[in-house]
Amino acid sequence: MKVSYHGHSVVKVETGTHTILIDPFISGNPACDLDESTIKADVILLTHGHNDHVGDTLDIAKRNNALVVAPNELADYFGSKGLKVHGMHIGGSYHFDFGRVKFTQAFHGSSYVEESGTVIYGGMPGGILYTAEGKTIYHLGDTALFTDLKIYGEMNEIDAAFIPIGDNFTMGPDDALVAADWINAKIVVPIHYNTFPVIKQDPYTFASQVRTGEGRAMEIGDSIEL
Repeated sequence: MKVSYHGHSVVKVETGTHTILIDPFISGNPACDLDESTIKADVILLTHGHNDHVGDTLDIAKRNNALVVAPNELADYFGSKGLKVHGMHIGGSYHFDFGRVKFTQAFHGSSYVEESGTVIYGGMPGGILYTAEGKTIYHLGDTALFTDLKIYGEMNEIDAAFIPIGDNFTMGPDDALVAADWINAKIVVPIHYNTFPVIKQDPYTFASQVRTGEGRAMEIGDSIEL
């Protein structure tokens, strides 16, 4: 499994058979190196409905005939736009042909704002545990620190965790270090920082302070092999 980071919370996973995009905020994202008009994807996983996570889902999914897996209300919305969707809820898991997806809790909000200004309720926000080819990654989405992260760490052998550190909208670096301890992943990657001034952080300082597992600040476009 190859996992690459593309700015903000955008993560791409390539297995032997599928390409999966998580939270594909590409156009309008100054920190992203991908091209929304050409990128290939078989599956899009969405943690919640905010525009800086939904991003270019509609256009990418239409062009690739990709499956969108998302919290149920968000999946219903994209289903109404003609996309292939699979709705899920927190605590639920499903075995797809591209791997197993489980939605975890996240303490945040979830709404999608259309170009017209209409606000669409996106359901409960979540994190995503994704397992394929014997490896598990945990994309926490946008969340505050909460103690049930300990349970996810105890119940799962997590190879790489993608943890928000930006503060203001999510946990900041201090809380993220505690989350990393609880999750107990082999590799800890900071996400959701520096895209906007209000979430400016130093990912290298954070990575150097990770106590449990290897902290790794990934440059835009960097990848890791699991």
